[in-house]
Amino acid sequence: MKGLRADGTAIRIMAVDDSPISRKMIKKALEPEGFVIVGEAANGKEAVELYPTIQADVVTMDVTMPVMDGLDAASAIKNINSKQKIIMLSAMGDDDIIKDAKSRGIDDVCAKPFKPDEIIGKIIRILEN
Repeated sequence: MKGLRADGTAIRIMAVDDSPISRKMIKKALEPEGFVIVGEAANGKEAVELYPTIQADVVTMDVTMPVMDGLDAASAIKNINSKQKIIMLSAMGDDDIIKDAKSRGIDDVCAKPFKPDEIIGKIIRILEN
């Protein structure tokens, strides 16, 4: 199973997206491969508040959300833990957003809609680096 570490424990994911359908798609892509969704948030503010209470290996973060967007939330999470791995999910392939994401320490960007193998591959890659 792709979602397991060498020691057999599951890779832990926090899914942040204002769309319940998108969060469900993340679960549907990852859980059958052994990943565990340890937290969900519907906006950036919720994500930042929830983050310290869970030990996620990777945070998947939508860019466009109400209350606090994904870029600001990712920055806030990186301020709590600079080593946190974050994959930004975006329906917009905007180069400026990608550049901004990288400048904030976001590890990778995945276009929505994504294929399960694509997001799984990105998670595995950033955890190996």
